[in-house]
Amino acid sequence: MPATQYDDNLKTASIAYLKDGPNDDLGPCGIFWLGGFMSDMNGSKAESLADLARSTRRTCLRFDYSGHGQSSGLFADGTISQWLEEATHMFLAHTRNKRIIVGSSMGGWLAQLLASRLKAEDPSAFRRIAGMVLLAPATDMTLDLMWDRFSKDQKQEMAENGFIRQPSQYGEAYTITLKLIEDGATHRMLDKGLDLPFPVRILQGTEDVEVPPAHAAKTFDALRGPDITLSYIKGGDHRLSTPLHLRLLRETVLQLAERADGTGV
Repeated sequence: MPATQYDDNLKTASIAYLKDGPNDDLGPCGIFWLGGFMSDMNGSKAESLADLARSTRRTCLRFDYSGHGQSSGLFADGTISQWLEEATHMFLAHTRNKRIIVGSSMGGWLAQLLASRLKAEDPSAFRRIAGMVLLAPATDMTLDLMWDRFSKDQKQEMAENGFIRQPSQYGEAYTITLKLIEDGATHRMLDKGLDLPFPVRILQGTEDVEVPPAHAAKTFDALRGPDITLSYIKGGDHRLSTPLHLRLLRETVLQLAERADGTGV
């Protein structure tokens, strides 16, 4: 298990991160992990990919957004813009080789935003993205999966207080701020779509309540490219963290990484 390191080069926070696998980035295609809303880099999916990286001599970078896990900052201060800035910085500062970007839930939205930003601002870095795996991607979640689901009373409370507390079946309640909702509106992807030249694999559980299967279909329709697939996992929930689900995740990521190496199909 590698030691946690900290990147202090951003104004927003000290970003905690882990590098798994070889110490250099000159080997085969690696992995870049983007976790979900209120998750951290030590979750079961991130750990499973770290194990894959170590066993196949690949590099894997995982980190905690500001206000998450071991990084500094307050969760309630976070926005999509801020977490995207952190994801972009970590990709540019701490990876050098080709990577499969793996995004879970909110991380799936950030993965698309990261690709879009690099495509426009840093084409050489964009070309290092060899593939993308999206797990229950919560694209445009602040509108489709939050604001549009809020009751009239919740919207009124947010207007008056600037935030609401949203119960979660996975632990403590979420603090959802008006700032997060308003900032998220500036990063909408589903309406405009995104052209991606590399393979994209979307994995979606049929029993996911947080990000319903129909929402994954919206992401699939919004992405344009020569090799994009959407796979439904019967009975799968939002976490997709059973041994079977984790094996499917590893197999999917490894297939794209080997393809990027020129050794897979």
